[in-house]
Amino acid sequence: MQAAEKLSITLPAEMVRVIRAKVESGGYGSNSEVIREAMRGWMERERHFATLEAAVERGIADAEAGRVYTSEEVRGWLLEQLENDRRSAS
Repeated sequence: MQAAEKLSITLPAEMVRVIRAKVESGGYGSNSEVIREAMRGWMERERHFATLEAAVERGIADAEAGRVYTSEEVRGWLLEQLENDRRSAS
């Protein structure tokens, strides 16, 4: 387990109600567990968005460099792949 550090935070009443309800329902053992779970979700979402942003930046760079395909070219390539997969399965 990672080293923990104690924080004192102030939250709006609605957030406090949600946290306490989660603990009272038995889904979590403490307020801290609820907040840690929420933070893990937030951090995962941030990593996901960073990955998506990098992919978009690569796509923009490719487009600006002329490394693009028309929809017809992509469709043709996909159909060719499907046909190859069908032949391999036979």
